[in-house]
Amino acid sequence: MTELPVSNPIERIGFFRKLVDNMEIGVIIGDTDGKIIYINKTYARFLDIDIANSLGKHVTDVITNSRLHIVAKTGIAEINYPHKYKDTGFLVHRIPIREEGRVIAVVGMVLFDSATTASRLAEKLDRLESKIVDVQKELANVHMPRFSFDSIIGKSLSLNNAKNEALNAAGTNMPVLITGESGTGKELFAHAIHNASDRRHFPFIRVNCAAIPRELLEAELFGYEKGAFTGANSKGKPGKFELAHLGTIFLDEIGDMPMEMQPKLLRVLELKEFERVGGVALLSSDFRVIAATNQDLNSLMKTGQFRRDLFFRLNGIPIDIKPLRERREDIIPLSYHFIQNTVKGPSGKGIRIHFEAKKTLESYDWPGNARELLHVIQRALYKSKYETIKPAHLPDYLYQLALFPKRSDATSLSDYMRSSERFFIEQTLMQVDGNKTKASELLGIHRTLLYRKMKILEIH
Repeated sequence: MTELPVSNPIERIGFFRKLVDNMEIGVIIGDTDGKIIYINKTYARFLDIDIANSLGKHVTDVITNSRLHIVAKTGIAEINYPHKYKDTGFLVHRIPIREEGRVIAVVGMVLFDSATTASRLAEKLDRLESKIVDVQKELANVHMPRFSFDSIIGKSLSLNNAKNEALNAAGTNMPVLITGESGTGKELFAHAIHNASDRRHFPFIRVNCAAIPRELLEAELFGYEKGAFTGANSKGKPGKFELAHLGTIFLDEIGDMPMEMQPKLLRVLELKEFERVGGVALLSSDFRVIAATNQDLNSLMKTGQFRRDLFFRLNGIPIDIKPLRERREDIIPLSYHFIQNTVKGPSGKGIRIHFEAKKTLESYDWPGNARELLHVIQRALYKSKYETIKPAHLPDYLYQLALFPKRSDATSLSDYMRSSERFFIEQTLMQVDGNKTKASELLGIHRTLLYRKMKILEIH
C-alpha cells in the first residue's frame, strides 16, 4: 500500500485541506447547530463570499435555501438532491458525520466541475420542473374541486363568519383545521378554500382517514415501491402526498388517524419529505394541507388518542361550522338550493314550500344537518310530484318531532296534550283537504267544537 507523502498529523491535515480546496467540487461543513465550520475555495468562489467572514455564521445566513441544518437535525442523508442558488441549478450530497452513533457535523458537497456543467444541470432542472408542473396540471383535471364559496348557502351570522375566515385562509399557505358535526359541509369549505387559492390549477387530493384500513394507510399516504408487500402493484404506486404536489391535500376525519401513523404524518407536514413504503429515496412535495374532523380533538388529546404537536401543526387557521339547529335561518334558503339542484332550470325555481312545511322544517333539530335536509327535500319533491312541498310530503317523524314539544321543553302535561291535539286535528284536516264537516265527523266531535278548538290551538 502506498504511503502518503506526509506522516506528521498536522501536515497530513494541511495536505487534505489543500486537496479539498483545489477540487472542482464545492464543499461546506456545518456543525449540529447549522453553523458553518468550513468552506472550500471552490464553493466560496461560486458563492462569491469571503471564507473568513462566513465561518461561524448559520448556514441559512450565507445560503438562504440551504438544508444543511435540517440534515443535522434529522440525521438522514440527502444524495443527489436538486438545489438552486441564484437561478443556477446543481446537485448536492448532504451527509451526516457520526461519532459513537451521534451526529457531530454535516458535510455538503456541491457536484459541478465547471460553470458549464452547473449551467447544464440548471437547464435540466428547469425542464424537469416545467414537466412536473405540466403533469400536475393534467392531474388537476382528474382531481378537481367541485365547489366554490358560491356553493355555501346560508345567511346566518355564524356561517358568514366561517366563510370570511375561509376566504382569508385561501390567500395563505397556512394549514387549516375545519371542525363541525357530520353533515355540516366541512368538505364543501375545503373545496372552496382550494378553489380560491393560488393552487387552484393543481390537484385537490382527498383522503378519508376513517375509510382506509390502518394497515394500508401508510401506503396510501406515502405510496410504495414495486414488491413492497404482497399484492402490491408491480410498478409501485405514488401516494396521496406525491399526487398533491403544488396543490392541496384534504385530510378528512383526521380524528380517526391511528396513533402509530401520527408521528409519520407530523414529519411529512414539517419537512414536506417522505419515503415510499419499501423505498429508500427521499421524496419531497410542495402541498398545502387542510384537515377536518367531527370529533373533539381536545378530548382526544386528553385521553392520549391524538398528539398535541400534530394538533398544533394542523390548527394553523381554525374554522368551526355550527350545526343547522344553531342557525335555523339557513334551513329554508338551503332547502330551496337543494330543490334547484335537484330540479334544474325554471321548473326548479318555480317549486315552492308551503308555509306550514317551512315551520316544520325550521322546528326540527336536524341531527344529520345539511345532509339529512337534502335527503328529506329530495323525498318531498318526489312525493309532491315536483310541485309545492306541503307538510304531508314530509316524513312523519319529522312532522311529529317538530310539532311536539321536547320533554325538556314541556312545562306541564297540559302543554304536551295541547300539542298532541293540535297535531291530530291538523292531520285530519289535511286528510280531508280542509273540509271541516268531514273532519268533525272523523274526529267524533260537533263542527262548532272543531271551530272553537281550531281558534284556541291557532290552526289556520
